Amino acid sequence: MSRIVRIILILAAALIAIGAALFFAKGDDIKRLATVNTLFDADKIVDNFSNMDRAFLTHDLTVPIRDDWTVEEAALPTTVNIAGTERVLAEVLDELDTTALVIVRNGKIIHESYYRDTGPDDRRISWSVAKSYMSGLYGNALADGTIGSLDDEVTSYVPALKGTAYEGASLRNILNMSSGIRYDEDYLDQSSDINKMGRTVALGGSLDDYTTTLKERQFEPGSDWQYVSMDTHVAAWALRNATGRNLHDLWEETYAPLGFRQQPFYLVDGKDTAFALGGLNLTTRDYAKFGQLFLQGGEWNGQQLISREWVEASTAHSAPALSDRGVGYGYQWWVPMPADQDYFAVGVYGQYIYIDPKTNIVIAKNAADREFMFPDEVGTHSMNKNIELMRSLASQLGQ
Repeated sequence: MSRIVRIILILAAALIAIGAALFFAKGDDIKRLATVNTLFDADKIVDNFSNMDRAFLTHDLTVPIRDDWTVEEAALPTTVNIAGTERVLAEVLDELDTTALVIVRNGKIIHESYYRDTGPDDRRISWSVAKSYMSGLYGNALADGTIGSLDDEVTSYVPALKGTAYEGASLRNILNMSSGIRYDEDYLDQSSDINKMGRTVALGGSLDDYTTTLKERQFEPGSDWQYVSMDTHVAAWALRNATGRNLHDLWEETYAPLGFRQQPFYLVDGKDTAFALGGLNLTTRDYAKFGQLFLQGGEWNGQQLISREWVEASTAHSAPALSDRGVGYGYQWWVPMPADQDYFAVGVYGQYIYIDPKTNIVIAKNAADREFMFPDEVGTHSMNKNIELMRSLASQLGQ
């Protein structure tokens, strides 16, 4: 065989190998996209929410595996007050497609239950509960001066956003969802902005690059409230640039002392950038630990993980208007109205961490509620029904 023929054969083999690699890489993308497109199907949603690493790229968080909750079981009330009517608790939980419920009183688990074939080791997708975790990272950055002020303009930390709809918005604006950008957050519309963003992540695109394409503004920054998940990504981007560190490292440094039942992981884009606006996956017990951390003013086992000042500021209503559900909003936390010290983190399809300092109660709840945006006996959104559920449970269990 001549030298030229051998070279041709070697090159052909190399091209075949490259082609095969590209084919399988594309195949992985196609598999992820197929999973994303059926993520919320009735027969798949519960299982998908416990196995998000099948649909997205992920980054494991390195933290101590230590499930050290004290358990002191207490009987749950059989009824709760919903819209002025006593309802059977089990029926309400079923209506809200609950998959997990963990209740903590005085720092001890008093109730834990799982539904729809889920269990305590399932790492459930947080969706927008992740926003509140991201917000917690701002506490130390403000306390040590890494971020000068919430009134600093976003573009002073993220110059790449000059010329976009975010130019002129402050960190305060993006943290309390008043950036003013035009953004369609309709989860049920496949052509909405939020679903286009989801496909960007699933196909390994860049969230930073995607954000720079957002050019339209709906109102002046700080003048009104509108829920825009990309505001959270921008807040995380500013934090990354200010600290010179990625969100994974900041998260581990801040929250590792809590200890975790299972290793948490973030969904990430093709650049390994954390999906800060909704990509955190943890067990329900571990969600409850985050709630307990905030109930304790950011302190855990004698260590101040998040400044008490930030805990108080971020969980108070500070947005320029109430949400369309009549609920207040702080810095990536929600505040029931009328305000009564309690507050909560919430994720689409029914993920909640509820904190009530009056009763010393924390409630972590997961769900797969495909009707979360439909009207019911309480209001136009299941959030209102969940608030009444958790307030009723806290009131009865905290006595």
